[in-house]
Amino acid sequence: MAGHFEITTRTDGQFMFDLKSGNDDTILTSEAYTTKAACLNGVESVKKNASDDDRYRTTTTPDGHFRFALAAANGETIGSSEYYETEVARAHGIEDVKKDAPDAEVKDLT
Repeated sequence: MAGHFEITTRTDGQFMFDLKSGNDDTILTSEAYTTKAACLNGVESVKKNASDDDRYRTTTTPDGHFRFALAAANGETIGSSEYYETEVARAHGIEDVKKDAPDAEVKDLT
């Protein structure tokens, strides 16, 4: 089953998206956007940048968890991952974004 983007409205009225894997796990979450159009631009930016290894930033939290973020060409973060217990799991998350994002359909749940 293919991955997909879900666009939702936050309680403050702003928009955000999640990239979901084929098994419906969230693998990337956006920041908040003030307009739906800006949110959709963020989705398109993920699709465009997902295959570029140089766009991923990996980090380790002070408590030993692993994360990644995907950045646009201008260096701005487009989306961030969940916390992973191992570096291997984080690497799998990045591969899932690369595989699922470029052709993922968009589900507007607003």
